[in-house]
Amino acid sequence: MKKFKSVGMLVIAVFLVLAVVSCSNENTDNDLPSGEQLNGKIIVDGSGTVYPLMAHIAEEYMSTVQPGVSVQVGRAGSSAGFKKFIVGETDFSDASRKIKDTEVEALKENGFTDEDILEIKIALDGLTMVINNDNDWATEMTKDEIVNMYISGFYKDNDKVLWSDIRPEWPSEEIKFYGPNENHGTFEFFYETILDEQEMVKTANLQQEYSTLVDLVSRDENAIAFFGFGYYASNKDKIQAIHIDFGNGPVEPTLDTIGEDLAYAGFTRPVYTYVNLKHAIEKEEILDYAKYVVSEEGATRLSGENGFAPLPRSVYDDYLKVLENLK
Repeated sequence: MKKFKSVGMLVIAVFLVLAVVSCSNENTDNDLPSGEQLNGKIIVDGSGTVYPLMAHIAEEYMSTVQPGVSVQVGRAGSSAGFKKFIVGETDFSDASRKIKDTEVEALKENGFTDEDILEIKIALDGLTMVINNDNDWATEMTKDEIVNMYISGFYKDNDKVLWSDIRPEWPSEEIKFYGPNENHGTFEFFYETILDEQEMVKTANLQQEYSTLVDLVSRDENAIAFFGFGYYASNKDKIQAIHIDFGNGPVEPTLDTIGEDLAYAGFTRPVYTYVNLKHAIEKEEILDYAKYVVSEEGATRLSGENGFAPLPRSVYDDYLKVLENLK
């Protein structure tokens, strides 16, 4: 595992611990005494993209492992979630992007030290471009076409782009652009990574709820939107995914193509949860739940069921070793 230089020194000490324990043969099973029952409340908030996966993990934990623990999972968005995490209101902060340097600095200003936060890369997601099921022309597009159509002023000064502006044989109908709003890490990933921080078309209709985006696209033949693969996968009866050509032919987003070294790599991104280790050390239930998240029964088993590609088991095992060496 690497040190997260891009987010400053906040998490480096935790990974120095990892460098030591990864060479040991310590058992990585949950170290609670057999049958010990915990009680308490765990608060998770943040990414709407990560929400289905974390909510499923929480449900399994409460129903099969610790029924006396309440795990409350919210979906305020990555940025909104970090605001709560920074002031200590939450125990976990889910994010569909890495924590920013400014957020790391805010954590330090609120009394967090280098050893107080653990960044966990929980799974891989494929940014998915979706269109209406009646759209039979834009089912395959190049990455450059996707990028350029969303850049303000690229085709029209007023950003009222027509499908025929992209390819002359396509309908002369105005494209209705949709996406998640600025509260979401998915918006920031799209703006910062896909658009390379170029201004988005002013005609884009940005929404807080992903269910709203699905509904809008399903009712408008000229709509296009972007969000995580999981929301598309659970709504295939309502919308369709554009196959993206990254240079070697069109690629359909699937769990078999989403990956940092796979065919859909161009739109693949890691998603995260951040753990408040102060809380984890103080409250056994928080530490126990963090271990469950990275266990065989957590992200490894449940990622695929929620539209994410799981990471190699060895990655989760490294996180587990860090957590087990907190006490």
